[in-house]
This record gives sequence, C-alpha cells and structure tokens, in this order.
Amino acid sequence: MIMVNTWDIAIPELTGSEMRKAYICLPTSYGDDGKKYPVLYMFDGHNVFFDSHATFGKCWGMKEYMERTGTPLIIVAVECNHSPDFGRLKEYSPFDFSDPQFGKITGKGELTMNWFTNTLKPEIDRKYRTLPSREHTFIAGSSMGGLMSLYAALEYNHIFSRAGVLSPSLWTNFPEIERLIRTARIKKDTVIYMDYGEEELNSHPRLRTLFKRTADMLTDRHILLTSRIVPGGTHCEASWEKQLPFLIHTLMYQ
Repeated sequence: MIMVNTWDIAIPELTGSEMRKAYICLPTSYGDDGKKYPVLYMFDGHNVFFDSHATFGKCWGMKEYMERTGTPLIIVAVECNHSPDFGRLKEYSPFDFSDPQFGKITGKGELTMNWFTNTLKPEIDRKYRTLPSREHTFIAGSSMGGLMSLYAALEYNHIFSRAGVLSPSLWTNFPEIERLIRTARIKKDTVIYMDYGEEELNSHPRLRTLFKRTADMLTDRHILLTSRIVPGGTHCEASWEKQLPFLIHTLMYQ
C-alpha cells in the first residue's frame, strides 16, 4: 500500500516562519529496489491526497490512483497560502493583475517558483531516490496552480520538461501570459497537458478564446501539446480527479 508522508515547512520568502504542510507520495515499488524515479511537483498539496485535508472536502484522489496503477513516479505537493488577504492568489500569480472581485493583486509567483526550484527540489533530491534531471522533473496544478504550472514550464523550462495545466486561470493577466509564451526559451522536447471543463468554458465565454489562443501559441512554439475540452467538466477536484489518467499518461509517456 502506498504511504503519503507529510511534514511541516516554512517558506520564509513568502510567509516568514508560518508553517504549512508538504506531502510526498512514493510509488509502490520504492521500497523494493534501488531504482530512482521521476518527480512530479504539485500546487495546492492539501487538495491532492486526502479528502479530510481538502478545502472543499474532496481531493484529487491521487493516492488511490497511484495505488491502482502502480505508476513509477514520486509526487511532491505543497499546501497553498490560506491567508484571507488573497494569499493564495498572490503566491500563485506570476504577474500583477487587477480584478473587480479581488482588487489589485501583487503577483509573487516568481518568489514561489524560486523556492520550489532552489530550496524544495534540492531537498527532495538529497533525501529521496529521484532522477533529478530536467527530463524527469514535472509540475502540475489546477486553476491558479494550473497557471503556475504553465508559467513554470515556460520560465523555468531548464528545470521542468513537462507540465500539467488544468483549468488554468488565464484571465488574470493574459497580455503578460502571451508575452511569456512568445519570448520564453523553450526546448523542443517540452510537453504540456492542458485542459478545461466544458461547463467552465460555457460559464465564462472569454475563457474559450483565451484557451484557444494559448493552445495556438504553445503549438507555434513547437511545444508537444495535449489539449482537451473535458465533456461535462467543471472547476472542482472531483472533475480534475477524472482527468488523472490523461494527465499522468501524458507526463509519463515514453
């Protein structure tokens, strides 16, 4: 049976000494051999493995999926900032943006990714049998975490070769997203899985245009893109759980 271990961490650059949880899921075969494994880093770690930890009482079901499939992959997920002062939006925003509902948001996505790449990843590579190369280092998330995964795949392409971008919040600052896609230094073996739920697109008409534009631009940059509109898909963990076979297959292909 798969074990998911948790520990408390602080991210001084973002929230000082305030603690949050980190999670690591090791594959079923981890204890049986001396093999090394690729690593998938994920945002909103509290929503990934346990319903009891999830914000809305439903997680991605990743533990059960890994047990069922025996996928040879290490998953590391980090809890978001729950500050009522839009802490999550700030940490998961690559760029500043303004919105009538949230006001002006100062994006701290660069600080977040610098911590992931300069602090968290080296610690995981020291403590566990990982394949630390870019070829075997992936990142994924949904909503604002999906936006951050797209940002990571582009801006930190020298570290992450593949990304899962589920229901990305493209509406936050699309001109900056377009600029990043146009100017990022991207290796030709970069793989991105990106999707939106059918119901999401129906409820926000502008998202369909943003989604199409993003997919077109990523394709123009020769990214190996898997792009889907999920039949009946909505903006929630239960819907993202159903996409795990598509997501994991894309990340682990070849």
